[in-house]
Amino acid sequence: MSRSRLALPLVAALACTPASDSVVAVTFPASAVGSEAELLEAQLDRFTSQHPGVRVVRQRTPDAADQRRQLYVQWLNAGAADPDVLQLDVVWTAEFAAAGWILPLEGLAPDVADFLPETLRANRWRGVLHALPWFVDVGMLFWRTDLVGAAPRSFEALSHEAARAVDDGLVPFGMVWQGARYEGLVTVFLEHLTAFGGAILDERGAVVVDGPPAVRALEAMRAGLDAGAVPRETLSWHEEEVRFAFQNGRAVFMRNWPYAIPLLQDADRSRVAGRFGVAAFPAAGGGRPAAALGGAQLAINARCDQPEAAWRLIEFLTQPEQMAERARVAGQLPARRSLYQGDLLQDALGISGEQLREVIEGAVARPVTPVYTELSERLQVWLHRALSGQAEPAAALASAAQEMRALLERARLAPDGAGDRAGGAS
Repeated sequence: MSRSRLALPLVAALACTPASDSVVAVTFPASAVGSEAELLEAQLDRFTSQHPGVRVVRQRTPDAADQRRQLYVQWLNAGAADPDVLQLDVVWTAEFAAAGWILPLEGLAPDVADFLPETLRANRWRGVLHALPWFVDVGMLFWRTDLVGAAPRSFEALSHEAARAVDDGLVPFGMVWQGARYEGLVTVFLEHLTAFGGAILDERGAVVVDGPPAVRALEAMRAGLDAGAVPRETLSWHEEEVRFAFQNGRAVFMRNWPYAIPLLQDADRSRVAGRFGVAAFPAAGGGRPAAALGGAQLAINARCDQPEAAWRLIEFLTQPEQMAERARVAGQLPARRSLYQGDLLQDALGISGEQLREVIEGAVARPVTPVYTELSERLQVWLHRALSGQAEPAAALASAAQEMRALLERARLAPDGAGDRAGGAS
């Protein structure tokens, strides 16, 4: 598609697509493995059977998100027309939209009334929707129902129960979370940060991650490590190390993603099958329960030659029937509110839709900005230094904020007057 055509409203661009009886090809990135790959194959085959004028070509991409993003950036920066449909991580949408790599969807008038509001907010850049949520990931607090009577309703209660379980010799670890220096650490910090009433960027886009709520949140994370309720090994752990610790009965609380639910329910491999629940990370003083938002989105390559056919595929994959099947087969949470009613998720995951909805209602998105990846890299370094005892929390966050403000200034994304002021409470 030429740049002059891209300048037209999307409706006009679609109208320019000539009617034809010939079959058009739509390329779709196929990065799933295992049961998820089989599910995707079945859904794409179902789409082509219902749309005989469209052939879907699977284009292999890496399974690792960071490698897939690097490949996308190489392709799109070079003006590649493939893949036609892009599978994006939730934090990539703003970057790709600002670069002009994906088409705005507003001209297609998508019906978004049933989608979870926070998922839509994360997919808007400067007020314009650029992608549709495919499935939702949220950070969850897993807790042992046989060791704790109910999910903690406050951060203080969580800390108390975690310490008590270790002191009483019930488990070696009170709480386990992703503490290695990577994106997972930022999501864990975001949940603590929101619980204490803070934010990374404020509503204007100014850096406030060095404000008092953020300092209290990071101090609380380090206090858990210093007291022994959170094992120091967690500073090198990713999702799977954390899951194994909880699955093997070695922790009373775990912070992880929904993918762990069916694995923990497998009685042949899990020591906690039937003995755990899920909740949002509880609020501390001045904050609210929180669940870091993740998940996959579907967008249209701005240079796609067949945008109408690409949109038909996205529309199909995001319908309730496909999302419900994805929940049953792959354990991935739907992005539509209506699917949290009834017994669908209880039957699929052994967790009621009401429980899961309560967690998702606490969803908090990471900053929606084209330079999120670079901001996160700087924050990861200083969070890890503070947690490992190389820097004090307040000093670490001040250094992170200084580097992040400088980055926003260079990218011309800092709001007016924000570059010189110190961060405060959100």
